[in-house]
Amino acid sequence: MGPLTAWLDPSELRVGLGCMRLPDDGAETIAAAATAGITVFDTARAYGENERLLARALRECGADARARIVTKGGMARPGGAWVPDGRAKAIRADCEASLAALDGLPVDLYLLHAPDPRTPWRTSVRALARLVDEGLVRRVGVANVNRRQLDEALELAPVAAVQVALSPFDDRALRGGVVERCEQLGLALIAHSPLGGPKRAGRVDAQETLAWLLGLSEVVVPIPGARRPETARAAARAAALAPASAPSRRRSRQLPTRTDADVVLVMGIPGAGKSRVAAEYAARGYVRLNRDERGGSLRDLAGTLEDQLASGARRLVLDNTYLTRASRNDVIEAAGRRGAAVRCIWLDTPLAQAHANMVARLLDRCDGALPTPEELRELARREPWLLVPTSQMRAARELEPPADDEGFARVEQVPFARAPGGGRPGVFVAAAAAGRATETPDAPHLVFDWNPNGDAAALDAAAARLATLVSGPVEKALCPHPAGPPTCWCRPPLPGLPLAFARVHDVDPARSVVVGTGPAHRTLAATLGARYAQPG
Repeated sequence: MGPLTAWLDPSELRVGLGCMRLPDDGAETIAAAATAGITVFDTARAYGENERLLARALRECGADARARIVTKGGMARPGGAWVPDGRAKAIRADCEASLAALDGLPVDLYLLHAPDPRTPWRTSVRALARLVDEGLVRRVGVANVNRRQLDEALELAPVAAVQVALSPFDDRALRGGVVERCEQLGLALIAHSPLGGPKRAGRVDAQETLAWLLGLSEVVVPIPGARRPETARAAARAAALAPASAPSRRRSRQLPTRTDADVVLVMGIPGAGKSRVAAEYAARGYVRLNRDERGGSLRDLAGTLEDQLASGARRLVLDNTYLTRASRNDVIEAAGRRGAAVRCIWLDTPLAQAHANMVARLLDRCDGALPTPEELRELARREPWLLVPTSQMRAARELEPPADDEGFARVEQVPFARAPGGGRPGVFVAAAAAGRATETPDAPHLVFDWNPNGDAAALDAAAARLATLVSGPVEKALCPHPAGPPTCWCRPPLPGLPLAFARVHDVDPARSVVVGTGPAHRTLAATLGARYAQPG
């Protein structure tokens, strides 16, 4: 069994039963799986009464003593949706609820269901570690993570296993290095949806697919779902018939053999400045491969790269987000099959500065006006390089910084540096701070405010008051859009309102001042490169 002896005994079948879709009368399926030799049973707090069904069925068939129960917490189901909840108190409450539902059966492996973008990952993982420390569960692990998240979790908790999607339809764990990391550390990799999920399962031969997965690596443990006893028995047969030590079927990386080729991958979050860098390479004769221009997927673009190299192209530049190791792996492998190495240019642009770049794009596209949320959504559908704020924020969360061990010839990290701008100084004043004259009374002044009710009375009064104290022009701008995840680019600390004003009045934000009253205004000043001041 090799690296898995720390979790599964060598005599155990290297396959489990995914219990999520079991019907209410699924006890017979669980019994069939146990009788066929399956010991791993995967469930979750978020699966409703599934844990109670599993515990009852295991006791009824006499398999409770040898069963390895894998359950998960940290996932809420409001209105039937799947919403990660990685707060420490939620993870603890879910674990205690699972233990109650299992009615005394031990949890062999407790997994954090998915990262919660609203909760720091380290907070969630530390809460997971405490479950082992306090003896509530035997082992812990993480689910639905990328390699960066796995590596961070390994620093904080005794991770014994990882659960991710892995199938012929979804091999991101393979391309993204998660399988490789599990092999290096002897962690079990539990492959959920190994047949591609219920909508795709009929398109593959189950036994062949499970054999393929088992042959990928000795750390892989597929957990196909089953609703009928015969399906569970078939999964057990596939695992029993798989070679004990199948040759690896993972793709081996080709060593570069061409010295005449230069493939450049320019990556970064949306708004990082990739288009500018790629245009510079294109001006030097490089073939540019960009998904926004050519359409299709990133994998399609990797195929185009391989075709270009095969047809004699020597210098190519690809500028796309390439946020994950999996997406970059496609480029490295495609180039490698044609003997070419890939060098990576990572534009390490902070999210706030990428916000400013995205607003500049929108102002260029919309003749200097900020689009409403409705207009922005319509633009984003037609022109994918124009994003709503939440899409850009999500991209920043998903970023896996590039590393040499991915197979790049080298990685060049380019820190952000905004090019010097022209224009005169200006003053951006929050309505609540517009009570006194500013240091540059003859400069253009913008008074801005956010009121989700659309009430501009306070803004009007602040602008009128400031106009009596300064000699420069005074304009006002209101964001009337609701609270919650931002749907517009004008709600502070997003920089839409000041940048639109600066464009009209030839103001250089970096030579300007933001006068404000709180953290949001301080953040806005940092985004603009402006000086921050408080009234008084």
